Amino acid sequence: MLRSVFKTNNEMTFPVSGTGSAGMEFCFVNLIEPGDEVVICINGVFGMRMADLATRCGANVIKVEAPWGEIVRPDQVKAALTGKSPKLVALVHAETSTGTLTPVEEISKIAHDAGALMLLDTVTSLGGCEVDIDGWNIDAVYSGTQKCLSCPPGLAPVSLSSRALEIANNRKSKVQSWYLDVNLLSGYWGSERVYHHTAPISMNYALHEALRLILEEGLEARWARHQTNHERLVEGLKGLGLGIASQEGHQLWQLNAVTVPEGTDEAKVRKQLLEEFQIEVGAGLGPMKGKIWRVGLMGQSSQASYVDRYLQAMTSILKG
Repeated sequence: MLRSVFKTNNEMTFPVSGTGSAGMEFCFVNLIEPGDEVVICINGVFGMRMADLATRCGANVIKVEAPWGEIVRPDQVKAALTGKSPKLVALVHAETSTGTLTPVEEISKIAHDAGALMLLDTVTSLGGCEVDIDGWNIDAVYSGTQKCLSCPPGLAPVSLSSRALEIANNRKSKVQSWYLDVNLLSGYWGSERVYHHTAPISMNYALHEALRLILEEGLEARWARHQTNHERLVEGLKGLGLGIASQEGHQLWQLNAVTVPEGTDEAKVRKQLLEEFQIEVGAGLGPMKGKIWRVGLMGQSSQASYVDRYLQAMTSILKG
């Protein structure tokens, strides 16, 4: 079922025992060795986290940065790769901190033309908008269970291509993390069932059920539901004089960066939403702190009734 949701035939596809950040670390520690050159695309918090993690693995990190709320453009990546032969290019598909969705396919082709692996963060995109690992030629991908998969947090679905797995299997140095070493985990998840760690079994059952519900709904239908409810929210926000802060044409359906009006106490509004209407929204992070509210419409929480309830609450607060 994970292969179906990722749209991949990769044999090495399984849930890492840990949250989405464990999935991120799994990909980096298995594929990077000290001294490797790595290109990291950064347009928000989680791109920054990737760069931090790659540095901790001993990589020589080349940063390709875009303003928060905007996409990383393919031409930026191409320029960064000119004259270089990096081992890996990494990109956050759906940047949760800014509500921005960066197109993947062209950047993946640029990475492969340069001889690099392509690594993709799909923590917020998987199950909420199109993710096509094989179609986009992605070598390593990770996600999280608690967003559009509508499962409790605690597992990180991952997948490695045969090319990525070969690199992990033929390292010059040991993987720096024993717990996340794919060479050990493949024995645990493979036919031999070699003991490695105590898996969170209840979480595996929860993920099984979450994936069953996704496939029952249908991937395309699920993506369409997220888009429809995003558009319903955007239209309703217009009546309040509000908009979406992230780049036009690249706005996430499942994480909406709603602009805070000039002179509005954004923290006070969030407090009122929670205490008076039992609705919790996220604050802006980094450069966007105090400038946006992050409104999630993910998985089973992406419902027209929830959009309407939020809009009614905002109307009461802002116009009351």
